[in-house]
Amino acid sequence: MSEFDKDDYLRDMPDADSLADKTGGESASPKSSAKADAPEGSEKSDASGTSADSDETRQAGQDKADASEGSDKEGLTDLGKAKQEAAGYLEALQRERAEFINFRNRTVKEQDRFRQHGIIDVLTALLPALDDIDRIRQHGDLDDSFQAVSAKIDKTFEKFGVEKFGEAGEDFDPTKHEAILHKPDAEAKKETVDTVVESGYRIGDRVIRAARVVVASPQGASA
Repeated sequence: MSEFDKDDYLRDMPDADSLADKTGGESASPKSSAKADAPEGSEKSDASGTSADSDETRQAGQDKADASEGSDKEGLTDLGKAKQEAAGYLEALQRERAEFINFRNRTVKEQDRFRQHGIIDVLTALLPALDDIDRIRQHGDLDDSFQAVSAKIDKTFEKFGVEKFGEAGEDFDPTKHEAILHKPDAEAKKETVDTVVESGYRIGDRVIRAARVVVASPQGASA
């Protein structure tokens, strides 16, 4: 058996620095590898999560747009439908009101026309009697009582818009005077009414009967 040599044994043993370097390198490598792997995995996880969130957001926006488009296609909301229905009722009411106003205006015009026709019929029937009253008045043969009756008749016709016209001395107007005779007059410078044979009557602008008159014409004027 060989003798144990302490110096040779210690010489073959690795020194402490070599052991420390070897141990540190081995331990750092896994940690470094784990550290390097961790961010990569984390980045992958974060990227996956962000991508999922983005997809969900886009999907939610698309669903909202599709819902809005579908709502427009299908119709309004309950409130919108109620407003639309109310607007339709209002439009129909305004149309009915306009038609009623037109009908009322037409009715009023027709009533005025019928009323005027009635007055014209009565006036036309009374014209001979009115002419007789005028002739009696011109000759001054009316007594007080009969003159009062004549005044009441004139006022009654005035109340219904009947106007009597035709006065001696006024200019001759073919639109309201009917000349039954032209009398030359040396002093006349233009055609004027010399004598009113029958008074004229009109309602507004409508002449019921032209005044029948004798016209004084300048000498040399054609009759």
